[in-house]
Amino acid sequence: MLRFPFDIRKLSKRSWIIIGIGALTIVVPLAWILLRKKTPESYRTAVVVRGDVTSAIAASGTVEPEEVIDVGAQVAGRILRFGNDRTGKPIDYGSQVEEGMILAYIDDSNYKADLTQANAQLDQAHAGVQKAQADLDQIKAKLYQAEREWKRAQELGPSDALSQSDFDIAQSNYETAKAGVQVGRAAIRQAELSVVQAKALVDRANQNLSYCIIRSPIRGIIIDRRVNIGQTVVASLSAPSLFLIAKDLRRIQIWVPVNEADIGHIRTGQPVEFTVDAHPGSAFKGTVAKVRLNATMTQNVVTYTVVVNTENQDGKLLPYLTANVKFVMEKKKGVLYVPNAALQWSPPGRGNSQIEPPQIVGNESFNGAVWVLQDKKPKRVPVKTGLSDGSVSEVQGVTEGMNVITGIDEGTPEPAEVNPFTPKLPNRRR
Repeated sequence: MLRFPFDIRKLSKRSWIIIGIGALTIVVPLAWILLRKKTPESYRTAVVVRGDVTSAIAASGTVEPEEVIDVGAQVAGRILRFGNDRTGKPIDYGSQVEEGMILAYIDDSNYKADLTQANAQLDQAHAGVQKAQADLDQIKAKLYQAEREWKRAQELGPSDALSQSDFDIAQSNYETAKAGVQVGRAAIRQAELSVVQAKALVDRANQNLSYCIIRSPIRGIIIDRRVNIGQTVVASLSAPSLFLIAKDLRRIQIWVPVNEADIGHIRTGQPVEFTVDAHPGSAFKGTVAKVRLNATMTQNVVTYTVVVNTENQDGKLLPYLTANVKFVMEKKKGVLYVPNAALQWSPPGRGNSQIEPPQIVGNESFNGAVWVLQDKKPKRVPVKTGLSDGSVSEVQGVTEGMNVITGIDEGTPEPAEVNPFTPKLPNRRR
């Protein structure tokens, strides 16, 4: 018989209350914990669906125009005004231009002065040719006179009628006149070359003057206008850039840096699928045009630039958008697939389903497994896995619509599930 060191009949009402509260403090939390442990686990599931599975290499690139022309200035000067586009509006961002259309006018006052000076030098050179020609005619006349005097001197010879000194003078005059003709002809040639030089200066002055009118070299659209009216451009060692023109935005390219580990799977003509953040609900397609061989290294990672061609007839793709690209290696349509999480999950203590040895059933070899709920308990179903895109995988051995387990749903405790007997610190107001 249980004996107490005191007479329980003599306990006061207050003592009984204290004993009851202590018992509740111990029994109720213990019962709550035991009941929680007996609560059945809740599983997250996914449905086996039929659709397309694509194995691809993912990368991100930049949308680029197929051909871009950087229009510069070969002369220095102030921008006076812009030309007009197809609609008659001043050239600006997005303007449609034709080949040869005027884009801008540069102040040409200095170059007009250079042209006037060059024309004056040309006229002076022409006058020099005329003077040289006249000098040659004069020299020829002197040659004719010297030749006649030399002939008379030869007939007389040194004698009493013609002294030796006069004979020598006649001979010298004749020889000098002959040499003078050659000098005159050389002077004409020199004057003619001066004319050629002056013409070249005129041509250069005309060319520089024509450079003051900036024209479009191609038919396209203005992507960037880099100058404003009144701005002075200076052409020194390099031509300053004025406009950036895209030839045709109906065809566009994507430049994609691809890691060296994946570049071996890229080939010319390979199909490509990509999206852009500007149109999240649209998917675009293209093909690999080339793999550039000038690799770049960033933080010890080697990448190659892959050029992807795509159509842009509707104009949705704008230059320099970021594209999320998938290089399609293999694609299967109308196959059953499950999330990869279903293939990786297994009940606690069973290990990973993917590392279990292949199972042979009949003539079929199964290299994986999924788990389904049967009588509220997980049941292993062997499957044969196929193509994967990194998030879902093709499977055989299951039926469409079957629910497969992807994990245990731990859930978030409701406020009512928190132990009501957990002590709480009092709020302290500062």
